Amino acid sequence: MTGKAVFIHSDQLLTYRFSKHHPFNQFRLTLTIDLLKESGALQSSDLAAPRIASTEELRLIHDADYIEAVQRAGRGELSSDIAEGYGLGTEDTPIFSGMHEASALLVGGTLTATDWVMQGKARHAVHLGGGLHHGFRGKASGFCIYNDSSVAIKYLQEKYQARVLYIDTDAHHGDGVQWSFYDDPDVCTLSLHETGRYLFPGTGNVNERGHGNGYGFCFNIPLDAFTENESWLEAYETSIWEVADFFKPDVIFTQNGADSHYFDPLTHLSATMNIYHHIPRLAHQVAHRYCEGRWIAVGGGGYDIWRVVPRAWARIWLEMTEKSHFSGNLPESWIKRWQKKSPVQLPLAWDDPEGIYPAVPRKREIEEKNRNTLNKALYPLRKHL
Repeated sequence: MTGKAVFIHSDQLLTYRFSKHHPFNQFRLTLTIDLLKESGALQSSDLAAPRIASTEELRLIHDADYIEAVQRAGRGELSSDIAEGYGLGTEDTPIFSGMHEASALLVGGTLTATDWVMQGKARHAVHLGGGLHHGFRGKASGFCIYNDSSVAIKYLQEKYQARVLYIDTDAHHGDGVQWSFYDDPDVCTLSLHETGRYLFPGTGNVNERGHGNGYGFCFNIPLDAFTENESWLEAYETSIWEVADFFKPDVIFTQNGADSHYFDPLTHLSATMNIYHHIPRLAHQVAHRYCEGRWIAVGGGGYDIWRVVPRAWARIWLEMTEKSHFSGNLPESWIKRWQKKSPVQLPLAWDDPEGIYPAVPRKREIEEKNRNTLNKALYPLRKHL
């Protein structure tokens, strides 16, 4: 093991683009990488290019007829009625030219990260272009065409015989990954997300615990709307350690959606940049305690691409390279370069100032409700203690 972290990226990942006004915008990758470079934290030598996933690799999770439908849709050869049956051509997942090739590259980037870690070329790997956790075996969903995380986890099982702990901190439930391994005792899924009562995809209830041989290997912690930092972090820190100690994985795979922030336009939580400092820190610690440091991180949601995503995702790389001490002001060069293009005032510092949102009147009630949810989720691990 070299001890080196690797950053998987190519500008070709920006070709995964639905339309000019669609909320899913991979330009956030450019903003994140530029922030890291302007901070002196990312060098060209740290980067590795993604490969394109083969059809055989995609079929580890996805049905052959679905892959063919995506290929045809991207060539303009699929009728709208057939496309909609595959979740394509919808408001969430519009069809765009070359969508198969763009999606296969995205999956291939996550597989590249996987090989770097499992072959010992790097201890940690990050592929922020990945993390599309809503894709199903035969259907697109929630901005996700192929599910790179599910493909990579199956790849980890088949090529490396690894037991995988999947940790999903996106504000939206990691449904596609959960259902892919719902009956598999060698994959443990932990998802912390906003309750599905108000938010897509409406799943991720605390009683979704797995099926058959996989029962007891699925953990969901649906947090109440307007959850703030303290309650969010209490649920995360408690669950990640207890689940990891129960499962004892060979590798940690984290999905790092950056949409739990108060500024995110699609969700209803009230977190700040504070949680995005702690999320990778704890994942890093867990990886070293249980997996000899093997940690694969992908991106995910995050729809305030100017104020939130670059700072949140930069923290993952800073943690992997033990530069997590970064604080204070952001580089003036980064702010100057992008402010003229940003529709909002860019942040000036790595951390948020106090008072970015009004006081939450139900704070204590929300904290108590989340604590009860956490206890219910972890009860099976505690009842024999």
